[in-house]
Amino acid sequence: MLRMARQQPPPWVHAAVLLCLLCLSGAIEIPMDLSQPPTITKQSVKDHIVDPRDNILIECEAKGNPAPSFHWTRNSRYFNIAKDPRVSMRRRSGTLVIDFRSGGRPEEYEGEYQCFARNKYGTALSNRIRLQVSKSPLWPKENLDPVVVQEGAPLTLQCNPPPGLPSPVIFWMSSSMEPITQDKRVSQGHNGDLYFSNVMLQDMQTDYSCNARFHFTHTIQQKNAFTLKVLTNNPYNDSSLRNHPDMYSARGVAERTPSFMYPQGTASSQMVLRGMDLLLECIASGVPTPDIAWYKKGGDLPSDKAKFENFNKALRITNVSEEDSGEYFCLASNKMGSTRHTISVRVKAAPYWLDEPKNLILAPGEDGRLVCRANGNPKPTVQWMINGEPLQSAPPNPNREVAGDTIIFRDTQISSRAVYQCNTSNEHGYLLANAFVSVLDVPPRMLSPRNQLIRVILYNRTRLDCPFFGSPIPTLRWFKNGQGSNLDGGNYHVYENGSLEIKMIRKEDQGIYTCVATNILGKAENQVRLEVKDPTRIFRMPEDQVVKRGTTVQLECRVKHDPSLKLTVSWLKDDEPLYIGNRMKKEDDSLTIFGVAERDQGSYTCVASTELDQDLAKAYLTVLGRPDRPRDLELTDLAERSVRLTWIPGDDNNSPITDYVVQFEEDQFQPGVWHDHSKFPGSVNSAVLQLSPYVNYQFRVIAINEVGSSHPSLPSERYRTSGAPPESNPADVKGEGTRKNNMEITWTPMNATSAFGPNLRYIVKWRRRETRESWNNVTVWGSRYVVGQTPVYVPYEIRVQAENDFGKGPEPDTVIGYSGEDYPRAAPTDVKIRVLNSTAISLQWNRVYPDTVQGQLREYRAYYWRESSLLKNLWVSQKRQQASFPGDRPRGVVSRLFPYSNYKLEMVVVNGRGDGPRSETKEFTTPEGVPSAPRRFRVRQPNLETINLEWDHPEHPNGILIGYTLKYVAFNGTKLGKQIVENFSPNQTKFTMQRADPVSRYRFTLSARTQVGSGEAVTEESPAPPNEAYTNNQADIATQGWFIGLMCAIALLVLILLIVCFIKRSRGGKYPVREKKDVPLGPEDPKEEDGSFDYSDEDNKPLQGSQTSLDGTIKQQESDDSLVDYGEGGEGQFNEDGSFIGQYTVKKDKEETEGNESSEATSPVNAIYSLA
Repeated sequence: MLRMARQQPPPWVHAAVLLCLLCLSGAIEIPMDLSQPPTITKQSVKDHIVDPRDNILIECEAKGNPAPSFHWTRNSRYFNIAKDPRVSMRRRSGTLVIDFRSGGRPEEYEGEYQCFARNKYGTALSNRIRLQVSKSPLWPKENLDPVVVQEGAPLTLQCNPPPGLPSPVIFWMSSSMEPITQDKRVSQGHNGDLYFSNVMLQDMQTDYSCNARFHFTHTIQQKNAFTLKVLTNNPYNDSSLRNHPDMYSARGVAERTPSFMYPQGTASSQMVLRGMDLLLECIASGVPTPDIAWYKKGGDLPSDKAKFENFNKALRITNVSEEDSGEYFCLASNKMGSTRHTISVRVKAAPYWLDEPKNLILAPGEDGRLVCRANGNPKPTVQWMINGEPLQSAPPNPNREVAGDTIIFRDTQISSRAVYQCNTSNEHGYLLANAFVSVLDVPPRMLSPRNQLIRVILYNRTRLDCPFFGSPIPTLRWFKNGQGSNLDGGNYHVYENGSLEIKMIRKEDQGIYTCVATNILGKAENQVRLEVKDPTRIFRMPEDQVVKRGTTVQLECRVKHDPSLKLTVSWLKDDEPLYIGNRMKKEDDSLTIFGVAERDQGSYTCVASTELDQDLAKAYLTVLGRPDRPRDLELTDLAERSVRLTWIPGDDNNSPITDYVVQFEEDQFQPGVWHDHSKFPGSVNSAVLQLSPYVNYQFRVIAINEVGSSHPSLPSERYRTSGAPPESNPADVKGEGTRKNNMEITWTPMNATSAFGPNLRYIVKWRRRETRESWNNVTVWGSRYVVGQTPVYVPYEIRVQAENDFGKGPEPDTVIGYSGEDYPRAAPTDVKIRVLNSTAISLQWNRVYPDTVQGQLREYRAYYWRESSLLKNLWVSQKRQQASFPGDRPRGVVSRLFPYSNYKLEMVVVNGRGDGPRSETKEFTTPEGVPSAPRRFRVRQPNLETINLEWDHPEHPNGILIGYTLKYVAFNGTKLGKQIVENFSPNQTKFTMQRADPVSRYRFTLSARTQVGSGEAVTEESPAPPNEAYTNNQADIATQGWFIGLMCAIALLVLILLIVCFIKRSRGGKYPVREKKDVPLGPEDPKEEDGSFDYSDEDNKPLQGSQTSLDGTIKQQESDDSLVDYGEGGEGQFNEDGSFIGQYTVKKDKEETEGNESSEATSPVNAIYSLA
């Protein structure tokens, strides 16, 4: 059996990938060496609860340039830290530390705190932090009288814990700290109270104490225990009654319908905030204990968010949203009835962001806007502030306009730098966001090391980073191998922060990637060299092996990897590094173990790894063997009915012997046949065997371990026991009639070890039960005897006694048998039929008298047949069917009927002989139902434009058809289109659909309808388009008018360029010539392989006759890589697996760094820009 496990990335890789994906969507930040307003980077939570035993820490950290200073307010007033010796502020931080080592009460510092971080460009604010000190008050002492309650009555034990901060965790225990067992009868409510749906006498066996555990102090407070006194009509607490099917009536407890203990009444309401958990609770009393079910009015419970707790008494809906509002009701029911409670749920919402304001980086003269949009219930209000002060009190700014939730900036200047705060609030909470406006005039700059080398595994997803900054915000473009086509789209995706994602790495993606950031002040560039490596794969994996001890085993592990990467093959045993001892030999493609021992058993994992990836495969080595046969059997302690057998165990072959089986053979009844005598644990090698009289024994022993059984040992010597009368009688004595006037008596014959002597025979006795007649008897040597001329179904007393030549066996037990049965004489009467639904009826009848059954009543049986359908001209099968109702019962249900049909029904009673006479024939009619599926649903596609559908009427209409419903949806792979629904008349059996496109397939679902509803649906899919049709469709592009026009335009453009070149050459112009070659730099040029470029720049001056771009850089005249070929390289259609599997290594190339220190005019990016 082969086991293999592929290597999964370690957890830190997933975390790094997640972090990278999050940073891709973030806004571009200002480098810290540039001037910028403050930004809050860390702060305490809004509701900050602290442990009174520790120092108080209120966090507030911010960044900015220059570094911000901090101050605090407490309860909206300036908090003077210098005046309080206990309060200090951390260096280079705004975090407050309140020290109580020298005394003081933490409660004195409770209140609302807010941090202000300020530099010369603005002020940022923290949230309003509400500081509270944790409280764990003591439970008030009280004396609790015993609670007296009648057995079966409901009971609530109230907890009423002291109010703590945060609220304590409540649980119930006895005063001896034993947990209270909870079930659907006894359970704790969400409020901490203990509810008994009904009290039983066994509830007095313990007392009940409510306990509160406080989080911060880690203390548990225990309330004085309740004791119960249960008044009962049955003072004996018989534990056997707890599992009695009718426990309550057995104890004399009156049954009653359910009623609600919590919440009380028939209706209540509950409000919950969006995003929180909704907990609905219903606890009911009743006898028997009610079951609780939950429903939502007008819809289903949200299955993905709803879960039931506390034995279905609580419904929890997580992460509540507005669509979860409505009416919920719980239904409490038992066999006495049911009741329901309706809970009206209203979902409100604290403010939540729709569009949180982001930092705004503008250049002088640029326009911009800050948007602060939030939603909530009720609708939140929006308040703007600037540097912590209300915006309306700030000096007017003609370049700034406030429009509700948006601030618009026009023609921004350096003086407009500030930090704006948006505060949106309603009665349920608030949101505060800081967003600064920074006005900078900065040319583009690159923020990452230059000329990085990234190596990545083939077919993985990778990301090339190019962090940049500038103001105005630069535009970023990526280029590959000096070509003039921007990389974005297809297999490439450029993120806002400058990273280029390649969704699936291919061999052709290897090369040098250049990122260029440009704004009106200039441009900056950086390069990344990407190397694509083959993945490491184990192509021949180790296999599971089971070997014997002492043999040699070889575990193969053959690996294919990229030759440029260093491969390391290591082995693990039981997921720990394997120590290669002198019995093992590790080679590049295998691991050999010589002289396998028991300690070598376990899992072996081959790990093939490079610096970029790894693969692993696992196999399990089992070292086992069947035990050797026991030997040297010896019989001692010979007695009349016993003997001691002793043996020497064989080798267990590294698998412990679990059992020994002792077998015997006797030479009188079955010579040569071995029988199991007894079984002993593997730890013994001697046992006393109990023997039977008159048997000539011979013994052998078999050893057993987990692998299997050993060969039997050699037989022992023989030992014969003396004879005796039988000590038992035959088993399984039965008396049954095979005809109506006989009774056949049968039994299981006794074997050789129970015969106890020669000439074994049986004395059979019988007589009618409950009569004083004498016993009839006969001696039989077989295993059956037939008594004839018996009355119909009469009970008989039967005895069968064993006898041999040494005497008779013990007095036999009396067995009751019955003579043969005859057909029942009477039929059920007063048969009543009630139609339940379109496919089922309920039957009720009067039972027959017992004396008319003439045998054992097996069942009542209903014969029914479909007489006709209520639909005209519909042929129906009138085959008789039957429904059985075992036992002596007066009612039953017949199901699986055909709707909309006329039926006839007869009832009979059945015994062991057969059916009795039939009852009066009853007629009934089933109502209309839903139809069966349409027959022969066919989907044909005559061409790429249309699809034809045909079907036949349902085999079983089950009513009057009113139409058909067709639902269809387009799909292409895993992508689904919008579902479309068509309704047809009952006579329509064809439909032609016009395709929206020739590539997608369609999934059709068809069902028929009656007045009751839609019936069973049948689903078919359109056939896949043939390959040749798809090829022809692609080939037809060459004949399209737009394609011909495009080709003509390209040809005309090439002709114009040739004419211009010819004119320039005729004027004596020269083109730049490379020193070493007369051809342009191509991919095969060895200098491109090491990342350097060789451009002839003639001292950075354009050559005579050369073409110069608008920014003064030289255009590249030729390239071996065409733009068309390059474009094709970026449109590979690959699926994403959604994770980064490869690991990247990044290093600096000294030669590349030196090669890029030339002036801007000589950079290959200038050539790129002249073409871009």
